[in-house]
Amino acid sequence: MMSDNHTEIKVKNPQLFIVAIALGVILNPLNTTMITVALPAIQSEFELTSKEISWLIASYFIVSAIFLPLIGKLSDYYGRKRIFLLGLLLVGISSFLAPLSPNMMVLLGMRTIQAVGTSALYPAGIGMVRSYVEKNQNRVIATLSVFATTSAAFGPTISGLLIQLGGWPVIFYVNFPVILVSALLAIRYIPNDIVTTKTKYKWDIVGILLFGSFMSCWMFFLQALEEGVKVWPLLLAVTLTLAFYFYEKKKAEPFINVSFLRKNLNISFIYVQYVLATVVFFAMLLAMPAYYQMVLHLDSKTAGIMMLSLSVFAMMMTPIATRWTERHGFRFPLLFGSIVGIIGVGLLLTAHQSSPLYWLFMILAILGISNGALSISSQNLLYSFVTKEQSGIASGLLMTSRFIGNILASSLYGVVYATGISDANKNSMTIVLLIVSFVMIPGVFFVTKRKASEGEI
Repeated sequence: MMSDNHTEIKVKNPQLFIVAIALGVILNPLNTTMITVALPAIQSEFELTSKEISWLIASYFIVSAIFLPLIGKLSDYYGRKRIFLLGLLLVGISSFLAPLSPNMMVLLGMRTIQAVGTSALYPAGIGMVRSYVEKNQNRVIATLSVFATTSAAFGPTISGLLIQLGGWPVIFYVNFPVILVSALLAIRYIPNDIVTTKTKYKWDIVGILLFGSFMSCWMFFLQALEEGVKVWPLLLAVTLTLAFYFYEKKKAEPFINVSFLRKNLNISFIYVQYVLATVVFFAMLLAMPAYYQMVLHLDSKTAGIMMLSLSVFAMMMTPIATRWTERHGFRFPLLFGSIVGIIGVGLLLTAHQSSPLYWLFMILAILGISNGALSISSQNLLYSFVTKEQSGIASGLLMTSRFIGNILASSLYGVVYATGISDANKNSMTIVLLIVSFVMIPGVFFVTKRKASEGEI
């Protein structure tokens, strides 16, 4: 296991040390959102249905949901710098081979490797910051979060511009300068790992397999809803979910600490709220680029620029909501985000093929404001419930809940648009998201109930 006695090690150049990690951290959110604008082109080239193309998104999230907590633990045992550089190598290999994919299965395999690689970078990077940075450590971690948010916000725009120049394969090549600079700086400025061999990592193989299996089964069940409710996939998904829960509950070192969730219901419901907010946000991030290109007949560049309203307004709302929660508590920012979300989703029903672009831009801006308020307020509320010793498991489960929301959104995309991208199918998706948005309102009162009783609403 890695030694934690890093306070004696001096980083040669703290600024370049942070840049090395930040460049690695942005690769996961960047590659998550860049592909959304490329989906119509990939779907057309490989002659795929919307349901089939949604697996290109969903598989990335399933793999990331599995490997983020797993690699976080592995980096603690076998060296964070080593894991970080290995992650960069895997992203480089997949980014080189993905554009050469002759069919969907090969591309899916490359995206899987890419997901594993990018999943290594965030936990290893945060671990190194906590080990080597003593002064303003929280500010550094906050800066890395801004890097990640910014890269996600500009992913669709970057993708739209690149596709105009060289088609969808070019979105993978943008990774190379980021990988190269990050790797060179990491080799030069990140201290070498100090690893002891006293303790070996105990692999929870059964827990990992059960987690991946039940997530995939739920994904398959949701994707098949367009053809009606299939009983056997549902029973299998439920059975595997229960098997995972009862198995992990008995493990001393579980893959996912379900006992922590069972004993902390307030925290568990915050995760549920976070999943619901993510479903709405990522459904928009996933569906609207395709809608712009296939219904409004915009080019990829214009579609990417239009998507900026969703992500940039979410990013702009984040510091406002943070200060709001610091001064007035959590309930009102969360209620504000939920109500604004209902308004934004409702207005989406008014959008159609002849709608002016400024109207669509404004609707996505409203949804971005909603997500910015909900996301940061939920995170701050979560950390107000946990101790410093619990912050690691809490943040890991928060990341997992985000990917669960992404998986549900990609499933919704696959089902709703299985018969094609159209105004009618867009409205069907909107009705589902409207229900999700309304469900969040009572959830806000529940998760802030304890804080209200403590005088911190």
